[in-house]
Amino acid sequence: MPTLFSTYRLRFLGLSLFFLTLQGCSTLGDWTQTVQKSLAPNTATVGTALINGQDLNAWKLLGNANWRLQDGLVQAELGEGFLITRDSFQNFRLVAEFWVDDEANSGIYFRCTDPLVISDKTAYEANIYDKRPDQSYGTGAIVNISKSLVQPNIKTGGQWNTYDITVVGTRMTVVLNGQTTVDTNDSTHTGAGPIALQYNKGVVKFRKLTIESL
Repeated sequence: MPTLFSTYRLRFLGLSLFFLTLQGCSTLGDWTQTVQKSLAPNTATVGTALINGQDLNAWKLLGNANWRLQDGLVQAELGEGFLITRDSFQNFRLVAEFWVDDEANSGIYFRCTDPLVISDKTAYEANIYDKRPDQSYGTGAIVNISKSLVQPNIKTGGQWNTYDITVVGTRMTVVLNGQTTVDTNDSTHTGAGPIALQYNKGVVKFRKLTIESL
């Protein structure tokens, strides 16, 4: 248990560091911003978990894909269709961890304008399709909007992968397994819309999907 002396000593050290920081400010504006930041509460968040390993309450089904929870993973390997979030998102950072086999055709759709008709025409699609016949918009690309900056396209079959997607206004960046594959501006879909996970072919699993509104 800390003594009264040690408590005051820690407070003194904290104040000393604070005033040393202020000495580096060159203008009154800089000083004001520094004070505000130092007094502001820590509001950092890791985002909302849309996959919790326990249920699919945050989602609804469209189509006949056999999306389900299996061993804590969200998985499908039959049929065709989507898992769609019940909530809509406009500006956000989304982080997803997924596993697909070599034959898989999947994708993460966002800013969907019509939750009953989801396609690359009614939403943006961060593609997951290693064997897409036209590789121009294969894995890592936003279909019909931005080709992958990494060529040849990153292959994701047979391993766990991470998509890190940030969307603010017309700016979109996509990072796949630590490599930036998309950094573009586009105004085709600017409003809020749900997130959708596609199943079309192969084996598709998601073990994590978090989203933070920006």
